[in-house]
Amino acid sequence: MSSEEDEYLNFLALLNETYNSTDINYVISDAAQLCVKNNVNQFGATFMPVFYYINFLLSYLGNGLVLLIIFKYEKLTTVTNIFLLNLTFSNILFATSLPFLAKYHQSEWVFGLALCKMVSSAYFIGFYSSILFLTLMTFDRYLAVVHAVAAAKNRKRVYAIVASVIVWCISIVASLKELVLQNVRESPFDGLMCEESGYPESIMQRWRLVSYYQQFLLFFLLPLIMVMYCYISITVRILSTRMREKCRAIRLIFVIIFTFFACWTPYNTVILLQAIQISSNSRAGVPCSDSEGLDYALYVTQNIAYMYCCISPVFYTFLGKKFQSHFGRLVANRIPCLKRHISLGSQSTRSTSQKTPHSAYEY
Repeated sequence: MSSEEDEYLNFLALLNETYNSTDINYVISDAAQLCVKNNVNQFGATFMPVFYYINFLLSYLGNGLVLLIIFKYEKLTTVTNIFLLNLTFSNILFATSLPFLAKYHQSEWVFGLALCKMVSSAYFIGFYSSILFLTLMTFDRYLAVVHAVAAAKNRKRVYAIVASVIVWCISIVASLKELVLQNVRESPFDGLMCEESGYPESIMQRWRLVSYYQQFLLFFLLPLIMVMYCYISITVRILSTRMREKCRAIRLIFVIIFTFFACWTPYNTVILLQAIQISSNSRAGVPCSDSEGLDYALYVTQNIAYMYCCISPVFYTFLGKKFQSHFGRLVANRIPCLKRHISLGSQSTRSTSQKTPHSAYEY
């Protein structure tokens, strides 16, 4: 027998010995389930860029119009306008990230590591601060209507500036995770990816849970409770007065609460379900169909929430008579043939607002 045959027989004997001595405790009997979400990814690549570009355009047009009216016709020193100015800036900051994300969904991340961190941070800082400024404006309305006497003494420019700085600080701190964890890595299937990476998967999963619960509790549930409490208190207060336009004010309150609830609840419900899914994944597998369903739901509901986030200054301001009057004057200056009709409407608005005791609904 040749030496080659001897080596071959020795190899077979060694292989057979290794196979027979394998510890059964280390044998995996079930095949690992791999969710390949090609349909979800294709849906995101097709529709998400369209939604992002629409939200970007609506945000810049709407918030730009609000800024123009504030700088042209309003005083920048009032509490309401300081909050509104910060709200428009936060929405513009958020909207600035959307074209980058649209391009990312279409192909891969081509903007480098620095922009990956900056865009991700701007996205969350703008998103979080927008929610908090909406809540702060609601609380300010509550003070102006329910506690009018005390608010007249305390609602000063310093109060608005300090409150705005606190909101920006909270939003930046809540977004530090993105600045630290966002990195660019190359995927064999999807190319360059801008996502949280650089640490073991267990740590990344823990941080995702923190993000989801932070989003749901701090940036949805708490603001929702505050908005509901403030507007219910305002409604009770208005019903107890002789306010001439009582019904209009109550309708406005109902529209604001309903729109806030309808736009934010589906998105944050999906966020909560994803957090529960991540928690359950550590104990048992989740069917791919359930995981894909949440991914589709997240795509749809987040764009509803984002659109509300982008157009909220327009929604909050142009439902008020005073901003309708300012908009009319702006249009009249551009279209002279409408000037006579616009001026009559503006005069009526000014006379009405002078007779209305609760001017919080006239800006």
